Amino acid sequence: MSGKLFGTDGVRGTANTYPMTTEMALKIGAAVGRYFRRDQSAAHRVVIGKDTRLSGYMFENALAAGLTSTGMNVLLLGPVPTPAVGMLTTSMRADLGVMISASHNHAHDNGIKFFGPDGFKLSNKAEAEIEALVISGVEPAQSQNIGRAKHIYDGRFRYAERVKSTLTADVRLDGIKIVIDCANGAAYRAAPEILWELGAEVIPVGTDPNGHNINENCGSTKPQVAAEAVVAHGADLGICLDGDADRVIIIDETGHVADGDQIMALLATRWAKDGRLHGGALVATVMSNLGLERYLDGQGLRLERTNVGDRHVVERMRMGGFNLGGEQSGHIVMTDFATTGDGLMAGLQFVAEMVRSGRPASDLVHSFDKVPQLLENVRYSREQMPLDDARVQAAIAQSEADLARNGRLLIRKSGTEPLVRVMAECEDEALLRRAVASVVNAVEEAVRV
Repeated sequence: MSGKLFGTDGVRGTANTYPMTTEMALKIGAAVGRYFRRDQSAAHRVVIGKDTRLSGYMFENALAAGLTSTGMNVLLLGPVPTPAVGMLTTSMRADLGVMISASHNHAHDNGIKFFGPDGFKLSNKAEAEIEALVISGVEPAQSQNIGRAKHIYDGRFRYAERVKSTLTADVRLDGIKIVIDCANGAAYRAAPEILWELGAEVIPVGTDPNGHNINENCGSTKPQVAAEAVVAHGADLGICLDGDADRVIIIDETGHVADGDQIMALLATRWAKDGRLHGGALVATVMSNLGLERYLDGQGLRLERTNVGDRHVVERMRMGGFNLGGEQSGHIVMTDFATTGDGLMAGLQFVAEMVRSGRPASDLVHSFDKVPQLLENVRYSREQMPLDDARVQAAIAQSEADLARNGRLLIRKSGTEPLVRVMAECEDEALLRRAVASVVNAVEEAVRV
């Protein structure tokens, strides 16, 4: 095994390429099974969900084989959203939840995410201990203690009832026309069904998965088709999910796209007015726009920043007793309702505010003016270390100095892909472009060597 196994959000990579091979999935299943089945005398169970990628079948089988080899009983949920796995882990009294998904990535990638018995994603410490078990290997259970696997066919219906319960009885969606883009992913059945059951007129987009088209020109990362559908059908709004439905992007009736920062700003303000926002703060990552921070400050609220990744957001929320957080990319975490980001729940909270206020989506998607922000990605080979290059470090230092009084610069490696992300914010857009270009050019030169 070469390189660190766990990244920002579980294990992820190109299917049939390290670390996302069936051989590795088998080892991971055995390791995590041994980790959670410490009491050999007791019955233990794990729930496994997946999105719609073709490779999900082979990883589901490999993980189930590894888990049952250590005595874990496996409950196979089939295609369900990631937040459904977190919920069902606790409601089915499981010791472990597993989601097979690469989230917003294209179909050639896949990943494995883990949830503990409390429904929350595993800590760095737990992942490190599981990784050590993968390296060392584990003893399989004795033949009489091998686990069983069975399919659970009503997982999405259980999840649907939980989602609907997050709206109070006075909130009805009758007469509201909603475009729902499911990214040909895990929520392709659940999301349209839930909206229809709540009374909305539903226009589905991205609900015909074929194993290869997840996130392909649709979903939260490609909302153009959904935006066109909103305008063409005269819809009141669009809700765009990603491949595993833990992200959301909102489209107003004019086709304007609003990201997670604007959604969080709206919810934080509403919840604060209702006395529901714990700690007077919103938790978000270093990627959230400076305009959000300024807006919250003007409302007498705080922005608590974390490293990138919804897991870091949740950790800070739990540590500080906060109940609202998320990411600019559309992860919205509401711990009153769920243990992880839930795109559909967040979308429904937005619709609920439309119903309560009687205002159109276009009035609600723009709480603050963004500070100009520019993000560029540079791809590199996994064995390369471009941020250690002296030219890159010099370019970063110079750009930081240039932006010191007018904005900020953030350089980081992606936790899910071999990318260096270069992001800057600045009121002076010319300076913004120069600062980002300088670092990007230096990284590209380092990568070419």
